[in-house]
Amino acid sequence: MTALILFGSFVLFLLLTVPIGFALGLSTLATIIFANVTSIEYLAQSLVASTDSFPLMAVPFFILAGEIMGKGGISERLFKFANVFVGNFTGGFAMAAVLTCMFFAAISGSGPATVAAVGGVMIPAMVGFGYDKKFATAVVVSAGALGIIIPPSIPMVLYGVSGSVSIGDMFIAGIIPGVFIGVVMMIWSYIYSKKMGYKGTGEKFTFKRAWKVFNEAKWAILVPIIILGGIYGGVFTPTEAAVVAVVYAAVVSLFIHKELDFKSFPAVLKDAALTSATILIIIATASAFGRILTIEQIPKMIADLMLTISSNPLIIMLLINILLLFVGCFMDTSAAVIILTPILLPIAINIGVDPIQFGIIMIVNLAIGFITPPVGVNLFVGSGISGLSMETLSKAVLPFLISMLLCLAVITIIPEVSLYLVGLFK
Repeated sequence: MTALILFGSFVLFLLLTVPIGFALGLSTLATIIFANVTSIEYLAQSLVASTDSFPLMAVPFFILAGEIMGKGGISERLFKFANVFVGNFTGGFAMAAVLTCMFFAAISGSGPATVAAVGGVMIPAMVGFGYDKKFATAVVVSAGALGIIIPPSIPMVLYGVSGSVSIGDMFIAGIIPGVFIGVVMMIWSYIYSKKMGYKGTGEKFTFKRAWKVFNEAKWAILVPIIILGGIYGGVFTPTEAAVVAVVYAAVVSLFIHKELDFKSFPAVLKDAALTSATILIIIATASAFGRILTIEQIPKMIADLMLTISSNPLIIMLLINILLLFVGCFMDTSAAVIILTPILLPIAINIGVDPIQFGIIMIVNLAIGFITPPVGVNLFVGSGISGLSMETLSKAVLPFLISMLLCLAVITIIPEVSLYLVGLFK
């Protein structure tokens, strides 16, 4: 009965288009009142306790660092750098767009932020070079999903907190899967461009040109090196790394690139604060929602149910992937990570899946949700930039969706894709 009230009221609030953060909180409150699970005071305590966490402080700082770098002219410099290496190939602009998204993902930690920053530069440039607008937008929208796979990643921080898993290990583990998915996207971009006759820029690679654009983009390229090097070098924690990233981004944008001034800085702080507040509300209410699930032992019931279906680890992981893909279509990534990690992680551990590998599997599944309707956030951002309808864009991203699903299968079946670098660094 309690589970029915909890999930039933949550679905009802979503159907009424209540924002997901408030829908989670209201459904938790309704369950406490009508099912008498615990006291209302427990809800208030849970909301405060869930956000009173040192590792979670990394979230607003990574968001602020991404906002500063995004507004500081970084995306155009990264594109020029990427274009030197792949621009001369067939479909060079498309491959450069994917590569730029990969670079920017290592700065922002957010899928929609990557699409917004790179799409504003790349989509008009690709259309101007003769690319079809649907394909140009689909490339950026799909590659933008790498924003939460390539570190630093906000959902990885949330997974680390929810599952008591090392955030530093999650960051290292995300590198190969992120690069792997990006390369597969570039291969498809090349195949499609060859079919459609999209030529390269005609500018051949030279070390002189590469060195020039590297000098322009070097401050942005150094961000992930500083963050990951600092964490694994024992210089600072992931939370401290986020603060270092903010200071570094501010110095580069204000004093080196000078594309951001002190007058526009308050607007950047405001945007970062609004995004952070939205995510923290979702974190707080999702944690309260999850605690009600734990009190009612619903995670244990779901685990027992899955284990009765099959004892084959591959079958169970297939079921978990299907569940995560379905959830990713309808639920915000932050909420999904916080609610589902305590439910699914014990199942994964029980069948012998490493917690780090499972974290990457979960993040990749939810990244795919960025390009699947009805709640595909990247689709909305891409639609706003290009003017294409959601329906048109949903069809255009289909080949990239299939390529991500194939990559997900490889990451699920072969643990070394996620764990090789972690073992190497240790």
